[in-house]
Amino acid sequence: MAERTLSGCHILVAEDEFLIADDLRIELGEADAVVVGPVGTLREALEMARSERRIDGAILDVNLGGDLAYPVADILIERRIPLIFTTGYDGGPCRPASQPWPAAKSRRPSPGSRKRSAG
Repeated sequence: MAERTLSGCHILVAEDEFLIADDLRIELGEADAVVVGPVGTLREALEMARSERRIDGAILDVNLGGDLAYPVADILIERRIPLIFTTGYDGGPCRPASQPWPAAKSRRPSPGSRKRSAG
């Protein structure tokens, strides 16, 4: 079976915490992915989800500056784009059961948890 990688994949990053967004940008870049964004507001994420021609996947913070990212996920699901939610919150569903759709949820790391080397 061929190994799947992120090389060349366009990944939308919607994250309002700068250090986390920057860590994701770095990690995805190291995997040779093309980062779309990162964006930090619901408005920006909605605009990207609607207008960006190529998005192969997305990493969405559930809470973007006090606004829930579910409308962004709805657009991506409609476009058949896989996504992962990240959140600093513990437990509970990402979305009310009355409006389900498939998604993965990951507890995001704390800002600056990735060690960076100078140089």
